[in-house]
Amino acid sequence: MFSSSDALPYAERLIALRHALHREPELGLDLPLTQAKVLAALDGLPLEITTGTALTSITAVLRGGRPGPAVLLRGDMDALPVQEETDLDHASTIPGVMHACGHDIHTSALVGAAHLLAARRDELPGDVVFMFQPGEEGQRGAKVMIDEGVLDAAGERVIAAYAIHVAATVLPLGVVATRPGTILAASDSVTVTVHGQGGHGSSPHLAVDPVPALCEMVTALQTMVTRTADVFDPAVLTVGSIHAGSAFNVIPENGTFQATVRTFSPETHRAIQAGVRRVVQGVADAHGVRVEIDYQANYPVTVNDPAETAFALATLREMYGPQRAFEAPRPVAGAEDFSFVLEQVPGAYLMVGAVPPGTDPATAPMNHAPQAIFDDRSVPEAAVVLASLAAARLRQAASA
Repeated sequence: MFSSSDALPYAERLIALRHALHREPELGLDLPLTQAKVLAALDGLPLEITTGTALTSITAVLRGGRPGPAVLLRGDMDALPVQEETDLDHASTIPGVMHACGHDIHTSALVGAAHLLAARRDELPGDVVFMFQPGEEGQRGAKVMIDEGVLDAAGERVIAAYAIHVAATVLPLGVVATRPGTILAASDSVTVTVHGQGGHGSSPHLAVDPVPALCEMVTALQTMVTRTADVFDPAVLTVGSIHAGSAFNVIPENGTFQATVRTFSPETHRAIQAGVRRVVQGVADAHGVRVEIDYQANYPVTVNDPAETAFALATLREMYGPQRAFEAPRPVAGAEDFSFVLEQVPGAYLMVGAVPPGTDPATAPMNHAPQAIFDDRSVPEAAVVLASLAAARLRQAASA
């Protein structure tokens, strides 16, 4: 395992990399500036590096000094379409784009883990795969990298995979939290388009008004969720966009709403999806309108392997003590495409506190907020967490 002091020689460079990434954030699957910065930061390390075909990913393999299996560490690299509202000297210079979710820290920490592990390469009984991934924020970049072979990049399927995510709120700096089983929700998106017949607002009986149907669907779906999901296996359905019409006295032809659905088990996921279709179609039939339902299952539930989670917690408690590594009491309703990795191999996803000192974790702006601020010191600490998990897991496999 590694300690905070092991990261000190790299801390300044890693934080500088984080600042450079933060100033020039990029969206989606195509991150050429980010890819170039990461490749430069990895230059000189004994890594086998390949880049993606369908996306600007980087896969780097570190061969250990002794034979053994391979483990994987993931860092996501993409930003969000958010206008930054901080006064940081490294604030985004790209209008409307910001690293509001801390992926610049994840990327820099993964570079740091590569440096730490390369320095002890001869001691490693196996290999480490470093997965630098674009397109986590809705583009399923992890799945694209899996399709391009990242899980087998070392020549055989990795035996375990780990990823961290920094938190701008709730968790104090340096505190790590995870849990066995479901840790993050599945994320679906729904677009419903209602087709009626337009007319004059004064004569609704001569038209087929889509607006009342649209409104009834939104409220009926909220009731459906509470009547369908087990209270101990919940679901969330939030309508974030609703549009119809262009004038106060015109009945529109069409109306549309969009919603996100979050569930925490495959069973509830199936039940809610079926319920959405049933309720929307039923309301449409009752109002005499035609409806189109576009239901997209985007990210599955993120499920931590119990054994890998227990191993990760034991490793971190040995490093930091129980006060800095604890089991979270419940999942979080956010979603994550590391779920695609954990569907294929056992592993664990961990949250790392990055709230700046002097800021109350309970009231700090959360991830995705334009005002979100993450402490720079979380970069070397997250690097230590990742490197320690990889090294300890390889040693565990060698002693089995």
